[in-house]
Amino acid sequence: MKRYTKPPRRKKWWLLVLGAALVLAAMWRFLPQRWYTAEELGIPRLQSALDADSDGTEDWTDLVLGARSYIATDPHYQSKYYAGGYPDDGLGVCTDVIWQAFRAAGYELKELVDADIAENRDAYPFIQTQDRNIDFRRVETLDAFFRRHAQVLTNAFDDPAQWQGGDIVIFGDCDHIAICSDRRNRSGIPFIIHHGNPIDEAVERNQIYYKEVTGHFRWNG
Repeated sequence: MKRYTKPPRRKKWWLLVLGAALVLAAMWRFLPQRWYTAEELGIPRLQSALDADSDGTEDWTDLVLGARSYIATDPHYQSKYYAGGYPDDGLGVCTDVIWQAFRAAGYELKELVDADIAENRDAYPFIQTQDRNIDFRRVETLDAFFRRHAQVLTNAFDDPAQWQGGDIVIFGDCDHIAICSDRRNRSGIPFIIHHGNPIDEAVERNQIYYKEVTGHFRWNG
């Protein structure tokens, strides 16, 4: 009688490769990235003429510092609905970076957006019923708001001077939003401060190229 032997197991190399890729992706988040200042690269650094909160720091720098302070709290990425609108449990999404930065500069973005929707419904045709608990945390809403109330700038990267710390950037079909940092890559284009996904979490990195830029705005009060 022929003795039965189990066939040899096939080594699932793809599992090993996938595991290594996930480990590298997780490590990449924490690896330092070389950055440069505008002065080091000979790029003019513009400053806002406004200081809404009268703290001695102009608005655009306040936006950067506010966004940076927020991501330092290490919010976990998760989309939720909150009565009152503001997350209160350490969770957040990309739009939370924006209103947090604006609050640090002396602006309540929620109030500004809510008022604009109420007074100019035709400018927000995608909103069927105004919901003050969530509208200001939607990228599409912020895109419409900034196109109405901020300076609309180029989406091209051929002139780094057109990109300044504190600028707001929209990606894709209103898929994502971020704030430009005052740190730049070697080409002179700013890093972005944003809250990405469960792998990236909230970071300040050279990631402005990860998806097509479809909106670029500068807040002037």
